[in-house]
Amino acid sequence: METLLTHCNFYINGAWCEPAEPGTLFPIINPATEESVGTVAMGGKADADRAVLAARAAFDAYSQTTLAYRTEMLQKLLAIFERRYTEMAQAISTEMGAPWDLAYDSQAECGPGHIKATLEAGKDYPFEVKSGNGDLFSEAIGVCTLITPWNWPMNQVVAKLAPALLAGCTVVLKPSEFAPLSAKLVGEYMDEAGYAPGVFNLVYGDGPVVGAALSAHPEVDLVSFTGSTGAGIAVAKAAADTVKRVVQELGGKSPNIIFADSDVDKAVARGVKRCMNNTGQSCNAPTRMLIERSVYDQAVAAAVAAGAQVKVIQPTEKGDGIG
Repeated sequence: METLLTHCNFYINGAWCEPAEPGTLFPIINPATEESVGTVAMGGKADADRAVLAARAAFDAYSQTTLAYRTEMLQKLLAIFERRYTEMAQAISTEMGAPWDLAYDSQAECGPGHIKATLEAGKDYPFEVKSGNGDLFSEAIGVCTLITPWNWPMNQVVAKLAPALLAGCTVVLKPSEFAPLSAKLVGEYMDEAGYAPGVFNLVYGDGPVVGAALSAHPEVDLVSFTGSTGAGIAVAKAAADTVKRVVQELGGKSPNIIFADSDVDKAVARGVKRCMNNTGQSCNAPTRMLIERSVYDQAVAAAVAAGAQVKVIQPTEKGDGIG
């Protein structure tokens, strides 16, 4: 872990590299301790361009590989995720300040979990459909840009990456600069699995610079973005001029609706617990409750009692707490 916690750089065209132009090093802060655990290289437009062109150059060959080959490569990647599982959990716990049980049992598990789900879906997916009126072939979209947030790093990265790889797409990943350690491990896993240069590329940087460059790039065929509504609007606008596909999951507020004929105390306690999971930093966290007026006071009291049971613990501690 010493190398991992020192510096996060780019992975472009099958090699680790630094930014094209010297730039600002962004500190990697463990939110639980507020201590710096390393630095991440912040890229610019030139780095985004390098990564996209590498993905474009690799696309023709990779997209023509067989489904059997791409399945075998994903299986290799899965084996690496499973073998280096604890290392991934440690990286996530460090970059997020997440309690160990959450990082190990929930966060890190998303990596192998999504690969397994992709492999299972691939068994029955109709890549080729033949009928009397003609044949239908599903082809890889092309170069895919994956822009992911920090709150569920492996859930977001691998949920986008695994299907793209199985379909025959090449990718450029721009993870959050606030959660770079786990993304760097993904780059190491891809390299170890033996994917051809350019199939997977990793660039760090902020949204207004690198995110905008990737979204607007004419050689990118699809942008998959998860993040805030404001940033999603910017991505859609940047992508519009080249009429590329844009897939988004944006922020929101998810209320629980509680009526008087329910078990109010139990419903409120369950809602508070779900809201506090992952320290409230989940897109589906029920951060509001809409309560029938006649049981409002009871619900408030139940929420106060449930909130009092929430413990804040350090990443090194085990148990049911929040970071």
